[in-house]
Order: sequence, then C-alpha cells, then structure tokens
Amino acid sequence: LPEAPARGKMFRLHLGSTPHELSDDDFQQLSLITEGYSGADIAICVREALMSPIRKVQTATHFKKVSGPNPLDKTKVVNDLWTPCSPGDPQAIEMDWMKIDGNKLHEPIVSMDDMVQAVARSKPTVNDADLQKQRDFTRDFGQEG
Repeated sequence: LPEAPARGKMFRLHLGSTPHELSDDDFQQLSLITEGYSGADIAICVREALMSPIRKVQTATHFKKVSGPNPLDKTKVVNDLWTPCSPGDPQAIEMDWMKIDGNKLHEPIVSMDDMVQAVARSKPTVNDADLQKQRDFTRDFGQEG
C-alpha cells in the first residue's frame, strides 16, 4: 500500500486539471486520513468528490448571482453567473437549476470538505487479513515469489 506522501500525490494526480481549492496542507491531511487506502481506493474517493459540485447544483433550491470568468471567453469577467447557495443567503433566489442557461451557471469547485466527505463515505478495500497474507507470502517465498 502507498505511504502517506504517495497518497497525497495520488489525490493531486486524480484531480488533474479539475478546478479545486485544496492547498498543499489539505493534500497532506488527505494523505494522513487515508492510511490503509490503496491507489484504487484513492481514485474512488476522488471520483466521488468530483461529483459533489454536480450534486450541489442538482439539489440546490436557491441560487445567487456571482462574478466569474465568462464561460465563452475566459479572459473576460461577467457579473451574471448563477451559483447554488443556502436558502438563508441574503442574495438567494429560489429556483431550479434547469431554469438557468448553461452558459450562466457557475459550478462550485471541489473543496476540501468534498474530499473529506468522500473519504468518510468510502472504506479501504484492503483489510488486515489481506496484508497478513501478503506478509506471509513474502516471508515464505520472498518478494519475487
């Protein structure tokens, strides 16, 4: 199983160029809370976290206008994008995401909270018994088998 530094790099690798707000410290924290996770387990966690912004949009009952890059021309900033928000937000307007033009939707980016929740919902697939079998095999036959 990968050590903590490798797990942190795997989180970065699987996020790829997806917009996110994770810092170096966040990646380090993720590597620490995923002790016992395989590379495949981490890939599953990241895929789960990548779905979180989509779920936020789909389940939102309220949206507010925000500024952001023009979806059609990233070099320009526009002030008429819609993003999901809490019903208690002073700028909240009750609406369904289907009523928003796709070019006017400012999707939330992946957050540390999204990642932590994804880790909490998934469990490592390699258990102590599997690891013991591997140690026994290595002891009996060596690393090469």
